[in-house]
Amino acid sequence: MPTSNAPKVDLPPSTLAGISPDRKPVLIVLLAAACVSTLTGAAIAPVFPDMVEQLQLDPRWAGTLVSAPRLTIALASPILGLLADRTGKSRILVFSLIGFSIFGMMGGLLQDFAPLLVVRGLVGVANGGISAASLGLVASWFDGETRSRLIGYTASAIAVTSTIVPLVAGGLGSFGWQYAFTLYGLAIPIAIAAVWIVNEPKSGRGSDLGVSSFSSLWRDLRRSKILIVFLSLACSSMVFYTVIAYAPQHFKQSIDADSLTNGIILATRSIGAAIIAAIGASQLARRFGSIAAIGLGFGLMSVTVATIPVVDTVQLALIAAFGFGIGFGLVMPSLYNVLADLSSIDNRSTLLALGTGFASLGQFFAPILLGGIWERGYTDVFWVTAAIAIAIAVLQIANAKFHR
Repeated sequence: MPTSNAPKVDLPPSTLAGISPDRKPVLIVLLAAACVSTLTGAAIAPVFPDMVEQLQLDPRWAGTLVSAPRLTIALASPILGLLADRTGKSRILVFSLIGFSIFGMMGGLLQDFAPLLVVRGLVGVANGGISAASLGLVASWFDGETRSRLIGYTASAIAVTSTIVPLVAGGLGSFGWQYAFTLYGLAIPIAIAAVWIVNEPKSGRGSDLGVSSFSSLWRDLRRSKILIVFLSLACSSMVFYTVIAYAPQHFKQSIDADSLTNGIILATRSIGAAIIAAIGASQLARRFGSIAAIGLGFGLMSVTVATIPVVDTVQLALIAAFGFGIGFGLVMPSLYNVLADLSSIDNRSTLLALGTGFASLGQFFAPILLGGIWERGYTDVFWVTAAIAIAIAVLQIANAKFHR
């Protein structure tokens, strides 16, 4: 991760008051950029059933409009990160925000599947640039506890944004699904603010990404525990995709849920995830162990996904969504904690980045692997993904016991 000769700021654990006044506006812009990137999936999910119906898209492949950005995020992030180190992180941030806005809003204007798929992929590329540049800028100014705390605050803000965006998108979608795509325009004022406010240290010692040797990285990648974590991240994202892409379509048919109702259901899922990730996941993992937290989380995800076919009221759908959010909020941070613990210190950043890539790929391949099941029967896909969640929970627990 890039470093700099700029002075590092080390703050007390409970406050950000130690940040110099000239850096607070920069952090606000970076926080806003991180939050706006949640539009990638959250803006389209509530209106996706209306898109499929009105544009007469093939149900088997329509889901790739939701998942395509996940593939391009995984592919673009490392490339744009390297480019940011060479041409300037703030420059990549500005151009990525502008591209994110333009390509995002274009999604509301196009009517055919192929061009829609292209612009959705470009949204993912821009998202990757926003993430790579933002993390690089934070890493240039802060270190240790301060940087971890700032990333934690960003995660909390993203969770809150992920709760609000589906509500707003669903509300706009009630006037027409195209209106939800206007939310991507929020990236433009953030890009303008970045031009005026975000500056990066002019001097630096270069990247430390080459510290770990290839042989050391290869040794870590051959460890079964790490490979199982990668598989778990991919499968958890696949189960998550079922909730954001297939569940809204099912609820539209089973309980006559409109865009706003689906937005509320999706927001309830985000609330459950935000609450447990903020106040429960770390305590549960500390008391019972990360593997137990992962097993419980996958169990909750499995049960709540399996109940979707029998849900017949909005109230039950909200309960199921909240329970799924709690499970997902337990699984993801616990998996990343396990991955960090298993990684050698020189390879930790690389392996965590690979973990994020596997999570993105899981969402991308979900409609390819599950689309045929969804097309044949609207309820079978939920039983299949529930079984996947249980299988991964059993695999994690069995692997932990085997390697004691």
